Amino acid sequence: QIGCRFWDLALREHASTNKSGTFDEPLSSFFRNVDARYSEPLDIPVGWGREKICNLKARAVLVDMEEGVVSEILKGPLGDVFDHRQLITGVSGCGNNWAVGHMMYGSMYREQISEAIRRTAEMCDCLQCFFTLHSMGGGTGSGVGTFILNLLEEEYPEVYRFTTAVYPSAEDDVITSPYNSVLAMHQLTEHADCVLPIENQASTQQTSKTSKISSTSKVKGGSTVTSDMGGIKGQEKPFDKMNNIVANLLLNLTSSSRFEGALNVDLNEITMNLVPFPKLHYLVSSLSPLYHLADVSLPLRKLDQMFSDAFTKEYQLISADPRHSLYLACALMVRGNVAVSDIRRNIDRLKPSLQFIHWNQEGWKTGLCSVPPVGQPYSLLALANNSCIRHTFTNLRDRFHKLYKRKAHLHHYTNVDGMEVAQFSQALESLTGLAKEYEQLESTMGMVHEGAPRLQVAS
Repeated sequence: QIGCRFWDLALREHASTNKSGTFDEPLSSFFRNVDARYSEPLDIPVGWGREKICNLKARAVLVDMEEGVVSEILKGPLGDVFDHRQLITGVSGCGNNWAVGHMMYGSMYREQISEAIRRTAEMCDCLQCFFTLHSMGGGTGSGVGTFILNLLEEEYPEVYRFTTAVYPSAEDDVITSPYNSVLAMHQLTEHADCVLPIENQASTQQTSKTSKISSTSKVKGGSTVTSDMGGIKGQEKPFDKMNNIVANLLLNLTSSSRFEGALNVDLNEITMNLVPFPKLHYLVSSLSPLYHLADVSLPLRKLDQMFSDAFTKEYQLISADPRHSLYLACALMVRGNVAVSDIRRNIDRLKPSLQFIHWNQEGWKTGLCSVPPVGQPYSLLALANNSCIRHTFTNLRDRFHKLYKRKAHLHHYTNVDGMEVAQFSQALESLTGLAKEYEQLESTMGMVHEGAPRLQVAS
């Protein structure tokens, strides 16, 4: 449902900037303009007679092994935004079992999923990357989600694969969620180019923060951060505020692909600049502000505070503190009326308090999109390849061990055709190795490294 919220907010952003109602370049990046009068709907290109918007269709494929959520979407205000040929649903669900989703339903729906992706990809003038969004705790998100990731690598090996993965909390009501998450992580480590982990626990804490601030502050109407119209049918649901925060993260991440700016960042540049080693592609994300700023004419100190906030644990979308860990690289994705000099000044101000790995002391990537979020003067998304992510991995490993050492619920997985016990140990080994790599890099913090001469002449 985070994905549904993203499309909702994306439409609001484009509506706020596109007053003429024409199908323009920003809209075309994530939407198609379709003339549905024909038996085979006709795509209307950008600028083709400066056509008005006829029928917008999201460049998306929706997959769920239960019908409930997709049916709600189709009945709601966004029902017409999704091409019904791009919706793939099952009936019985995956029973909170990664093996059922990955092994059984993945194989069963492979051709249907492949055809839907192919059809969507062929409608793109310039296919930049694939962006998948799924949970890690259940069977469909972890199993079918990572099956699709493998399928994308197989059929589109040259196209980058981004994944936003929502990790369950320790109090998750799905008993087998540690199994599902670790098995899915093995696939993410091997087949994704970049992963943005989101922890339910951290998002819940941020939701409490925004609710408290919103109730005591003057909040401007229409803010996409605090809006409570996140439900599929328009009414607020328990997880809507949390979905709202994550959807805003995705809006900021994709803003340069949708709007103009002084320093626009191609999504693929994030992988190029922030992933120094193939498997260390897990990025810690933080979003500031988390709530709507009431005064558009903000003094300079508020702008500086936005940058400072993005590096504190309270604003991270995982439960970790990056300030006490090692940065391999960092990207700052800024939106709104912010000068490049302001970004540079804040980087210089923050650098002394942040530990960067010795061979990448200038490991900053900056992006500046001129269009701010709806109802805000500016915002900042920070993406960090930081060793603090290892705590998420070790916590998940510990929860996995509690079940695995007793072989609890294991038979539910091994009863699925193609699933073997060895896959559990392989996934655990992959997770342990990943955490170890980040730990080894973190152990170099504080060490003095002499710069090696570029050229030595033998005497």
